[in-house]
Amino acid sequence: MEEPNAPAHPPVPHRRHRRKVRMLTKLGVIIVCGGLLFGAGLVVGRGGFSHSSAKTQSSALNYSSVNQVYSLLQQNFDGNLDTTKLIDGAKSGLVSAAGDPYTVYFNPSAAKDFDNELSGTIIGIGAQLGSDSDNNIVVISPLDGYPAQKAGLKPKDIIAAVNGKSTAGMSVDSVVQLVRGKENSQVTLTIVRNGGNPFNVTMTRQKITVPSVTWSETGNIGYMKISQFTDDTSDLSQKAAQEFKAKGVKGVVLDLRGDPGGYLNAAVNVSSLWLDPGQTVVSERRGSTVTGTETATGNNPLKGLPVVVLIDGGSASASEITAGALHDDVKATLVGQKSFGKGSVQTVIKLSDGSEVKITIAHWYTPGGKNIDKQGITPDDVVPITDDQIKAGQDPQKDKATQLLQAML
Repeated sequence: MEEPNAPAHPPVPHRRHRRKVRMLTKLGVIIVCGGLLFGAGLVVGRGGFSHSSAKTQSSALNYSSVNQVYSLLQQNFDGNLDTTKLIDGAKSGLVSAAGDPYTVYFNPSAAKDFDNELSGTIIGIGAQLGSDSDNNIVVISPLDGYPAQKAGLKPKDIIAAVNGKSTAGMSVDSVVQLVRGKENSQVTLTIVRNGGNPFNVTMTRQKITVPSVTWSETGNIGYMKISQFTDDTSDLSQKAAQEFKAKGVKGVVLDLRGDPGGYLNAAVNVSSLWLDPGQTVVSERRGSTVTGTETATGNNPLKGLPVVVLIDGGSASASEITAGALHDDVKATLVGQKSFGKGSVQTVIKLSDGSEVKITIAHWYTPGGKNIDKQGITPDDVVPITDDQIKAGQDPQKDKATQLLQAML
């Protein structure tokens, strides 16, 4: 998919929550009393996640100064006022004034993108992008069956321009945003292949759905990679575990590198592959008060199998919950580099116009009582990896994990 390893502010764990979040409305300005992915509105089921529609109530806030500013704009502004943008700006400013980077307002378009990403779906051409040693934006791999592959794009193709805009000096993130767009819209890439003359390739964007879990076996060692904790993670990780069991796997490398997080219930279910029923996966606190505890489900086909967890600076939130639970509960060895350090809990609330607000409502703690917010988790074995090693196809972190497992067997 057209995206790098991890966003600057990764998603945080989500779950359903038996709590109503009060929202106050007047003159289109919406105020949330309450913060992304743990709990808003009415809960359905254990450990899951759902959006909820907010109900408005009367407010004690004084809106007179807001109305005054709006009146001044109407009376004095030399130009056209877009009321939709004004209202969006007011809501965005109100939420950002809380001073928390994870408490965010999404307009309807951004809310749709956010929801799609958590469902494992994006709109694009179906190609993983990266950069080469000369900082060119290149195709790493086109995905089978999607527009990039059908159009004949190949690994190492240089993307020199997107819709005529040069990519020189641009980051992978910036080019990804240019390549993405509305479903069924077209995008034209200027390609340079093997040092030849540039040529244009026009493709129609479509929904790209990439499985969040991939797995393989090498001898008696299983390898499970989770790219993000999305809708399909629980089922796919269970399928991988059953395959490991059927093939006689004796140890597992769980790769959470570059995984920015996602749904809490998926993190609970992945952790539960190893844990006994009732073991703590994560607890939530507001201040010193414990507001909730998530425990293992009891479906543990990998119980007793040693596991080494790979983490790095792109491992955040739900990834850190899983790594922390396995480390504290079954003494899993952590290998790689320090994780991101996302230890707060959010909920997402859907508004009537399709916009959303995500709000921090608590902080989470590992079974051992550690909150890693802004600190991250330091691996038991710190193993660096360089860009040159990655480009050469080398993976010293995975190699170390495999060595550790073989020594345990």
